[in-house]
Amino acid sequence: MTIITLITDMGTRDHYVAMVKGAILSQLPGATIVDVTHAIKPFHNPEAVHVLRNAYPAFPKGTIHIVGVNPEADRFTVHVVAKHDGHYFIGADNGIFPLAFDGMPEEAYEITMKLDDDHAAFPMKTVFVKAACHLARGGKPETIGRRMTSLRELFNIKPKSDESCIVGQVVYTDHYGNLITNVSRSLFDKVRGGRSFRIGFGLPADDITRLHKTYGDVSNGVCLAFFNASGDLEIAVNKGVEGSGGGAARLLGLRENDPVRIDFSAKAKT
Repeated sequence: MTIITLITDMGTRDHYVAMVKGAILSQLPGATIVDVTHAIKPFHNPEAVHVLRNAYPAFPKGTIHIVGVNPEADRFTVHVVAKHDGHYFIGADNGIFPLAFDGMPEEAYEITMKLDDDHAAFPMKTVFVKAACHLARGGKPETIGRRMTSLRELFNIKPKSDESCIVGQVVYTDHYGNLITNVSRSLFDKVRGGRSFRIGFGLPADDITRLHKTYGDVSNGVCLAFFNASGDLEIAVNKGVEGSGGGAARLLGLRENDPVRIDFSAKAKT
């Protein structure tokens, strides 16, 4: 049975997630539904990007991923099915998918199938579920959609860089208070060119001038920066959870969208 994953900002307090799952099971009894998360901050695209791009590769090819963050359609935004790396993705054309794939998907389709008159009120249930079940039954995306040549991109949440610096931002704070940025190892290495650097995000006293490999490279309670398993620059405090002084987010006073700047020296180190 095909796997259908859910990434939403709907939380678990209300009945919304249950309605989506019930709709899937009504159309596709026995479906395998995986809750990736329903705790994305409301309408927060960068968080959705981070979770999607890190979660989907762990699933088998053929998995269908529904992304219910900013899912509404309007005269500028359509609903889409994207096919990429052997997976299907369903959501709104709001900029999430190109960032999650580091570029355009291999295929994209505007969903044009016939829908109920009330589909706009809850597109997760009335549009995305219907499309997902069609694909799970072996249906083709071109049967329910019109081929698109490109999707909307969100340039405002991509890091900026020149020969002397990179300016990124915090895009996600995990359960431990660790801060994940949108600065990739590949971009850092490309701009650095062997030079020394300074990572700044607040008070100069908190600046970081070296990279570590993992949390345990420093003593408990010490701040550090390293590139995590996903290749993203992460700022953390070793064992910095509640009860141990607070995580990096709390201790450094940082949150999503806050800037992180990396300045490089004029000359490469010899």
